[in-house]
Amino acid sequence: MTNDDLFSINPFSLNRAEKALVLTRKLMELTLFHRERCEIYKNVTDALGFDPESVSAPEDFPFLPVRMFKNHELLSVPRDQIFKTMTSSGTTGQRVSKIFVDRQTGMEQQKALIRIMSDFVGKKRLPMLIIDSPEVIKNRNMFSARGAAILGLRMLATEAVYALTPNMELDLDLTRDFLARHNEGPFLCFGFTFMVWHHLYEYLKERGLTLDLSRAHLITGGGWKKLVSLNISGEEFRQALNTTCGITSFVDHYGMVEQTGCVYAQCPCGHLHASIFSDILIRRPGDFSLCDKGEEGIIQVVSVLPHSYPGHSLLTEDMGILLGEDDCPCGRMGKYFKVTGRLKSAELRGCSDTYAAKF
Repeated sequence: MTNDDLFSINPFSLNRAEKALVLTRKLMELTLFHRERCEIYKNVTDALGFDPESVSAPEDFPFLPVRMFKNHELLSVPRDQIFKTMTSSGTTGQRVSKIFVDRQTGMEQQKALIRIMSDFVGKKRLPMLIIDSPEVIKNRNMFSARGAAILGLRMLATEAVYALTPNMELDLDLTRDFLARHNEGPFLCFGFTFMVWHHLYEYLKERGLTLDLSRAHLITGGGWKKLVSLNISGEEFRQALNTTCGITSFVDHYGMVEQTGCVYAQCPCGHLHASIFSDILIRRPGDFSLCDKGEEGIIQVVSVLPHSYPGHSLLTEDMGILLGEDDCPCGRMGKYFKVTGRLKSAELRGCSDTYAAKF
């Protein structure tokens, strides 16, 4: 099954056995491809003792720690084929990851993102209100993780309106105009978690205002670290936005710039789901063996999309728990999980968290 074949079927339609076959073959192709074309990746996998003959499942492939992208420029295609370089979020003074994207990888990342999110908000393109400033996407050649997420999700929209001014203040007139024009049907609203909280909810609450976003699908992402530090749970976040804006449809998601496109969206049951384009493994910090279902460990992510750089199997700096596979009450096949926090000593890196660090 080629990537084109994957784009032609439902993104949550393969069961455990079917998905394992597809992933094993695709990961093998990518591992061999990157070993041939990226010297650093070959050296690492040689040091890890990679042997193609010993691989029989997705968990058998070597993985890179995501921090490698902060210290090395990893790419597997000629530089003149790179049309976009994406950078991870980071606070001042932190190194950022650089992800080199060619047209094939960029196109497939975009297609995967649209396929996944459409399963949660519908296939029809809708107007989108973005809780951010247009300044974040000014440099089209050097995308931040924040800008990359916005541009990717904009493909779901018939029009996109940025609700914040360049000074990061809510433009009430512009927002009210958008809502007045689209009050008859559903629309999308996207923002990173803390930015929605601070620039929408708190702005309105402090002024005793409300807005009618009852027809919105609110798509959020980024870290929750700042909200957790304020003792704000996911349920409290949703309740606050419901009270102030009437929102009832929430779609949070987990993702990273190192595997753009392969997002893990949250279903109405509160579970993050792995699509047919990617998967997660949970590993024990002590020896990197696989955790049992319900056991907390380090999240490893695999993806069939990275062609221009060796980002198809990565060990993150996030902790999580595998909750189940093929049996979520929402009906989607594949693994479902939750993120429980960051590894101790891991740098702050989520889009929302690094922005929130300013406050």
